[in-house]
Amino acid sequence: MNYLSLTVFLVTVTLFAQEKPYVSDVWLSDQGNGTYKNPILYSDYSDPDVVQLGDDYFMTSSSFNAAPGLPILHSKDLVNWELVNYALPKQVPVEHFNTPQHGNGVWAPSIRVHNDEVYIYWGDPDFGIYMVKTTDPFGHWEDPVLVMEAKGAIDPSPLWDDNGDAYLVHAWAGSRAGVKSILTVHKMNAEGTRVLDYGRHVFDGHEDHPTVEGSKFYKRNGYYYIFAPAGGVATGWQLILRSKNIYGPYEEKIVLEQGSTSVNGPHQGAWVETDSGEDWFFHFQDLDAYGRVVHLQPMSWKNDWPVMGKDTDGNGIGEPVLIHKKPNVGKTYPIETPKETDEFNQDSLGIQWQWNANPSVLWSAKLPGNDYLRLFSIAQPKEAKSLWDVPNLLLQKFPAPEFTASTKITLSPEDGKEQRKAGLIVMGRDYFTLTLTKKDDTFYLQQTEAINADQGAAEKILEELELKSNTVFLKVDVVAPSAMCQFSYSETGKNYKKLGKPFKARVGKWIGAKVGLFSISTPDASRGGYADVDYFRITKN
Repeated sequence: MNYLSLTVFLVTVTLFAQEKPYVSDVWLSDQGNGTYKNPILYSDYSDPDVVQLGDDYFMTSSSFNAAPGLPILHSKDLVNWELVNYALPKQVPVEHFNTPQHGNGVWAPSIRVHNDEVYIYWGDPDFGIYMVKTTDPFGHWEDPVLVMEAKGAIDPSPLWDDNGDAYLVHAWAGSRAGVKSILTVHKMNAEGTRVLDYGRHVFDGHEDHPTVEGSKFYKRNGYYYIFAPAGGVATGWQLILRSKNIYGPYEEKIVLEQGSTSVNGPHQGAWVETDSGEDWFFHFQDLDAYGRVVHLQPMSWKNDWPVMGKDTDGNGIGEPVLIHKKPNVGKTYPIETPKETDEFNQDSLGIQWQWNANPSVLWSAKLPGNDYLRLFSIAQPKEAKSLWDVPNLLLQKFPAPEFTASTKITLSPEDGKEQRKAGLIVMGRDYFTLTLTKKDDTFYLQQTEAINADQGAAEKILEELELKSNTVFLKVDVVAPSAMCQFSYSETGKNYKKLGKPFKARVGKWIGAKVGLFSISTPDASRGGYADVDYFRITKN
């Protein structure tokens, strides 16, 4: 092989290696034999919605206070998904979300294609209904537009009718609006950038369908359809409304319920029709600390009503399937999953990471050529009672029922300065850390907890030990079915010792627990200090 041929060969191999799909160590839906198992995403992509654009499918989901927000996932076959982008680099209003706003922000989005553009609408319960759009879901999304200012308007979905008229349906959050379980339809301008009226209520679920919300607008065979979950996040069912008139009256039918299955609350999601004529329905299942994971159900139509899952007991209502033949999309695509592990050997953070509030460029550095991430020791806000109130937490979703998250951290207080802390965190309404810190010229490792951190409880040190250096290897093992966790550490990276007792991961506000990293200093500490993180790996226990 001559020099030129060798060069071409090496470049080809390099490009192939770069483009090789990421495959999770801990959860695969695609069984490799033409079938898939649910959940297709064992991660907290709550309130999923999906749209087709050409041969591609794009999914988005609620992101609440995390930034960047509005994740964009891409698939070719509805089973294998890659996280490719975010439509909202910072939450808006920006100043408001520069501090942690747990449970607020982006609720239940809807993604649609209109005039070759991709639109996403979402409701912020405190500010109103927003929209962003793009011609390239992989690329830049336009700045958000406030379509309707309103307190408590949530779960919006647009519909452009056959004659070009545009409409918007949405639900109401009782916590802000003072009433819930009603659905409202508004007329919009043709561009979909603002509503034109006060809206008309088209459905009241108080009698038979409490907490009706999550509305999705469709039109088929002359019927207007509103797909709407009811009955509550963890216990509800999928309701379908239909009418020949967009303002109703609407007929109603329950089409999916838990029944005798283990899948609680199967509802709120997206209807997709493939080019082969198959129909599919995405929905979530609330799994406590694991968040709202995503399922895919086969779907068909009977008498202009959707039929979802499998009617195993003959009552006319579908129940979720756990294993099924994959969708027919014309060809077979490689197995792929959203990224989890980050070796920090690229020029930027991995796409799987989100911050606890709108990020600052000064929180971290990922310089070209450096195979580590530098997290600066950012002063904890003076009003913060614990890490619950700290914006610069770098977090990612739990990826599976069982996994190990491991990392290597070196703390550099700079010039002997103390009052710096960095470590591994399992974050939720309760949170737990392995914290590397320095006192009296000696480095220590602490296990801490903050029980009911969301209620203002302070962090407590449960156990502390002296380290030989400023570098430590940290792990947390998470096991099913209740997300029990165990911390361990090593000073060499070879022999790990448990630190502290097992603990149970706990949900955040409307989200599952998260795992990740932090680097802070006390509020009154002088500036300086950082932690270098060599890697963050998600592997089997």
